[in-house]
Amino acid sequence: MPAVSKGDGMRGLAVFISDIRNCKSKEAEVKRINKELANIRSKFKGDKALDGYSKKKYVCKLLFIFLLGHDIDFGHMEAVNLLSSNKYTEKQIGYLFISVLVNSNSELIRLINNAIKNDLASRNPTFMNLALHCIANVGSREMAEAFASDIPRILVAGDTMDSVKQSAALCLLRLNRTSPDLVPMGEWTARVVHLLNDQHLGVVTAATSLITTLAQKSPDDFKTSVSLAVARLSRIVTSASIDLQDYTYYFVAAPWLSVKLLRLLQCYPPPEDASLRSRLTECLETILNKAQEPPKSKKVQHSNAKNAVLFEAIALIIHHDSEPNLLVRACNQLGQFLQHRETNLRYLALESMCTLASSEFSHEAVKTHIETVISALKTERDVSVRQRAVDLLYAMCDRSNSKQIVAEMLSYLETADYSIREEIVLKVAILAEKYAVDYTWYVDTILNLIRIAGDYVSEEVWYRVIQIVINRDDVQGYAAKTVFEALQAPACHENLVKVGGYILGEFGNLIAGDPRSSPLVQFNLLHSKFHLCSVPTRALLLSAYIKFINLFPEVKGTIQDVLRSDSQLRNADVELQQRAVEYLRLSCIASTDILATVLEEMPPFPERESSILAKLKKKKGSSKLPDMDDSRKNVNGNTEHAEDAEVASKTPQFLLEELISTDRPHPSSSATMLPTRTMVPSHTFTDNLNVNSAPSSGASLLVDVFSDFSSAAPTESSDEHFPRFVCKNNGVIYENQLLQIGLKSEYRQNLGRMYVFYGNKTSTQFQSFSTSVSSNDVLCSQLNVQEKPVDPLIEAGAQVQQILNIECVSDFSDTPVLNIQFRYGGTLQNIAVKLPVMLNKFFQPTEMMSQDFFQRWKQLGAPQQEVQKIFKAKNQMDTDVTKAKVNSEALGQCEHLGPSVTDLSYSINMQSDFSFMILLLLWCFYESSQLTSLCSVAFTPPALRFRCSSVGRCGS
Repeated sequence: MPAVSKGDGMRGLAVFISDIRNCKSKEAEVKRINKELANIRSKFKGDKALDGYSKKKYVCKLLFIFLLGHDIDFGHMEAVNLLSSNKYTEKQIGYLFISVLVNSNSELIRLINNAIKNDLASRNPTFMNLALHCIANVGSREMAEAFASDIPRILVAGDTMDSVKQSAALCLLRLNRTSPDLVPMGEWTARVVHLLNDQHLGVVTAATSLITTLAQKSPDDFKTSVSLAVARLSRIVTSASIDLQDYTYYFVAAPWLSVKLLRLLQCYPPPEDASLRSRLTECLETILNKAQEPPKSKKVQHSNAKNAVLFEAIALIIHHDSEPNLLVRACNQLGQFLQHRETNLRYLALESMCTLASSEFSHEAVKTHIETVISALKTERDVSVRQRAVDLLYAMCDRSNSKQIVAEMLSYLETADYSIREEIVLKVAILAEKYAVDYTWYVDTILNLIRIAGDYVSEEVWYRVIQIVINRDDVQGYAAKTVFEALQAPACHENLVKVGGYILGEFGNLIAGDPRSSPLVQFNLLHSKFHLCSVPTRALLLSAYIKFINLFPEVKGTIQDVLRSDSQLRNADVELQQRAVEYLRLSCIASTDILATVLEEMPPFPERESSILAKLKKKKGSSKLPDMDDSRKNVNGNTEHAEDAEVASKTPQFLLEELISTDRPHPSSSATMLPTRTMVPSHTFTDNLNVNSAPSSGASLLVDVFSDFSSAAPTESSDEHFPRFVCKNNGVIYENQLLQIGLKSEYRQNLGRMYVFYGNKTSTQFQSFSTSVSSNDVLCSQLNVQEKPVDPLIEAGAQVQQILNIECVSDFSDTPVLNIQFRYGGTLQNIAVKLPVMLNKFFQPTEMMSQDFFQRWKQLGAPQQEVQKIFKAKNQMDTDVTKAKVNSEALGQCEHLGPSVTDLSYSINMQSDFSFMILLLLWCFYESSQLTSLCSVAFTPPALRFRCSSVGRCGS
């Protein structure tokens, strides 16, 4: 932009600013400002017309007063008038005033828009830049409606100067963020991608930011940007610092552009083209190699720029998750940062390794740094770094190191900061349950957790202990003995009393044979805690007492005396009083058989998925990087570790939401016994957990105490959209009033990947959302389908993605079925959808000449190597349309074989080490004015029987 000459200086403005700075008090400042406002108002209203310089000076004063915090209610029209000036400084001040003081609802917007249009049409680069900056700063919907179609034309025009292109790209980016529905995605989108090849790196930088944002909204429209981004990145990382002098920052070539290009590549899966993929791998290896080189400068700016590119490259490696060598190298590089003297680098290294732990290729490499992470947990001064260390320990945990990690977390919990204790408690509870092989270890861990940090242990955690103990006969005696010993401590947390009261009330008889834990000793131990507990816990203990009467008749009199006491029968709390009266009456009038029936042992809980494990995959509260959304999710991550890494960085509030379902009523300890005269069998302890369920035939560790038991809706299935996917890979496969399921598939040789999108069309969240792919026994041996986990909670109006990896082992004729189950409005919904995975998806076209075609056809002359089918076309057969359809089936066409013949040849790859050749002739002719087609297929080997029905469907 042109420099401001000395003649453009505003002496009056400088004097006014000096006066304000010299004011001794707030009152003096307000007095001086009011005086100046009065002077400016009189000048604007005077009969004498002001020249451009005076308007500019007074508008600048108003702008300065506004920045001091005072309201400005005049001068807007004068600022708009400055926009029509031909002097740069006057136009600049006008645009600056409008950008700061004019809101989107102003009556002057139309005048401002007209002035901006004039400047955009002037082709003066200086004025165009000012206008574009104003549009971006205001960013109102009115401006988006007025200029959203003009700015793309300026951006891709061949005669637009580089500085204007930069401003246009960033302005369009701003409008896309504020009003994305108004930015048209027209033919300019293909041309804007080629800006990545622009010679001006400033234009490339601005265009990369724009393309990254647009690619997240419409990835298919900008898929071609991948090759251009890789090419540009390759030129940057392999260039010397002297090659890009204007864009070299402390010996690092174009660091900001490199970071943006790496982020753009994270919007897409790894390139399918082998040469392009190899070139990208070389770029990433070069960045990792440069990180090992000695620094070229000791200044912090050099290390910051170098590490910014490195961490973004590691993020891309993690996102692709397809190169084991790069993943291990990235892990080793991050491991060096774990002991770096710079706190920020240690934090970023821990954070990146949390994500890296989700990969099956690098999980073992991450585990080698466990001692360093544990040391950081104990010695790190910064609490945020210690929290990331906890996240990484959680993410790297598996069955081989779960006991060590849980023990270290429990040890650290005793001295941990109060701000992260709740999060550690929840993660320890989740890990202890998830990797519990020895149930006694799980019980010990949770009881130890309650002892160390009882105030941070939510009710859901001790509910799980009760649930598991009830469902496991082999751990009941140990649990009773352990809680009995724990309750003997002089000071016990109330949660421990709850667990002890529940377990001893159910299984105290298993340890009653020892004189040290006789029935009376157990009762006295529990009752000694009674007066220290809250009302809900006392209610639970009263339920334990009535259970004792059934288990140990010898203590009946002692317990009845307690129930008869005035402190119980006349208790101020109605719930405790009612329990004492009803339990006392029940123990007095009920026979032994009735007591045994009413107070029988709790049955095993129904087999259901754990509430803790089922909620682990909920989306994070915030994204790591701006504008990266779902496009940066792991592509090939290992299921188990991906779950861990996703939860590792969650806040305690999010983890707590995962332990409980938001719409489920919380268990109440203030349950009411049925009137004794009704004598309806009831389980007293189930009242405390709000569960009344029938016994299950099998017991399982991972069952759900908290799930509701509403009826399930019948399974709904639909094949309506299935035929459409014979000739295409993308689209909606299923839709009803609740759910929409979309598919996006890609196939290469014998491998395929299917992206399944589940959209919640309702205003209520879907809970317990789960999917499974089922195949018959024959299909299981012919087709391998691996499903990645899906989020169990889908918010209202939200969409989640699931990835299915498919491998074709041999030829097949059946299709797998996708089973979806979720809870909506208390009703369990079941949906079955046939997945459009058909044999033709794995076809690879083979190009050949007509003579080669017939020569090979004759070679396949055995009767068992040929099949033929005649079918009538449903519609008039257009040659171009037919060719387009069969092209979508990956069939290579062979032209000029004869009249009325559409000839196709292709090969089908069943496994990576061999393939089959299939030739197909499609004859089209009229029979009695009816268009008829004859389809002949020759194939090798003879064992392969091809189904012509799908091909006939394509040509109909």
